[in-house]
Amino acid sequence: MSDRITIEVVYALAHEQTLLKQTLPAGVTVAEAIQTSGVLEKHPEIDLAKNKMGIFGKLTKPDAVLRDKDRVEIYRPLIADPKEVRRQRAEEGKVMKKGGGDL
Repeated sequence: MSDRITIEVVYALAHEQTLLKQTLPAGVTVAEAIQTSGVLEKHPEIDLAKNKMGIFGKLTKPDAVLRDKDRVEIYRPLIADPKEVRRQRAEEGKVMKKGGGDL
């Protein structure tokens, strides 16, 4: 087994995605990979105490140990609660006239 691993750190905004590849020592954690990636300098709005993070879309903790070819993702807070948005759409649907109209 190699003593180095290659990983990606990803942070996405509405119109921009930052993807940083790194080769790091085996045994590195999610938090260490984020710190060394340079993403915090490029995006100072990231707060590791508040932003959630994951590996390939699955939430993880900052002290999780990475494996070769892992993709570390930093998540932004949601702008709107998905449950609330669905509830509002359902309410609008009751008010709006149903049907396909004249074809």
